[in-house]
Amino acid sequence: MSQRRNSRVVSGIIALSISLVALMGLTFIPTPYVIQQPGPVYDTLGNALSADGAEVPLIEVDGAQVFPTGGTLDLTTVQVVGNRQHPPTWFQLMMAWLDRTRAVVPIDTVFPEGVTSDERDQQNAALMVDSQHEATAAALTELGYDVGATVQVVEALEGSPADGALDAGDTILAIDGTAVDSATRLRDAIQEAEGDEVELTVVRGGETTTVSLTPEETEDAACETVWLIGITLTTDYDFPIDVKLQLDNVGGPSAGMMFALGIIDTLTPGELNGGEKVAGTGTIDAAGVVGPIGGIRQKLYGAKDAGAEYFLAPADNCDEVVGHIPEGLQVFRTETLEDSLEILEVIAEDGDTADLATCSASTR
Repeated sequence: MSQRRNSRVVSGIIALSISLVALMGLTFIPTPYVIQQPGPVYDTLGNALSADGAEVPLIEVDGAQVFPTGGTLDLTTVQVVGNRQHPPTWFQLMMAWLDRTRAVVPIDTVFPEGVTSDERDQQNAALMVDSQHEATAAALTELGYDVGATVQVVEALEGSPADGALDAGDTILAIDGTAVDSATRLRDAIQEAEGDEVELTVVRGGETTTVSLTPEETEDAACETVWLIGITLTTDYDFPIDVKLQLDNVGGPSAGMMFALGIIDTLTPGELNGGEKVAGTGTIDAAGVVGPIGGIRQKLYGAKDAGAEYFLAPADNCDEVVGHIPEGLQVFRTETLEDSLEILEVIAEDGDTADLATCSASTR
């Protein structure tokens, strides 16, 4: 009996030792994943730290009257743990899998093959700058300002309908005689043509000319038909007032909608949110269309931890929101800047939020 007991003890020790060795081995084996977790939350109506560490207003306006604000209009972020050079350990992944506030995602979705961490940071910084311009344009347009949009060609893609017909630096004034005041307006007009030839009025080298192109048919990620002429665009604005958005070390386009709301609140009397704590996320273009973002679940938890009671979520992220809303947080779906303003109006007036659009299993 004693020998059998000793044998079982020895076997247990050996099994435990093997398990510990295997666990230690996993610690050093590179993982093909990274972890997304709630990141810092920034109140667009408050202050932020500049690149030199000074505290500055996140939104600063020169050339127009500004008004006192209350409550919060928080933009939310996602923090990524790990990269290609330093991926998280398997133990870290296991702990993240057990934490509903975090997500384990393939590393390729965050750090594409062949793109360094520095290059990714540069791309995200550029996206943030574009997002700020679009947010400013959307907010000022909503307030009745003329933002003087100019749409320019960045590149004509090789082999596309635009190859050899459009040049980098061309300014597109109109499509089929209709003025083009945003990249969105141009894309929409191309889709409406449904493959028919379109005529662009273009300024090149100070001279105005016309270019005729026949869009190519392709499919987007949702397998829906899309018509393309094969150009990348940038939009320059001539803003009538100076709006400076000061937020360091945050990249990507997902803060656009909250920037726009913060600008509107700063430039209008009263409190847009009624003094309540509101958070949200979503890209925005100059036309006020709100687009989807990544890491919505982590942003929901980040907002709740920061004290928000209400959250504005892009309609196209609704499928990721359903079933993942922290207790005590009310989430409303929005497709446009106008939607968001209407939601805030109900909140500010202490109205019945039950009538507002929310995310459900049947919405996107």
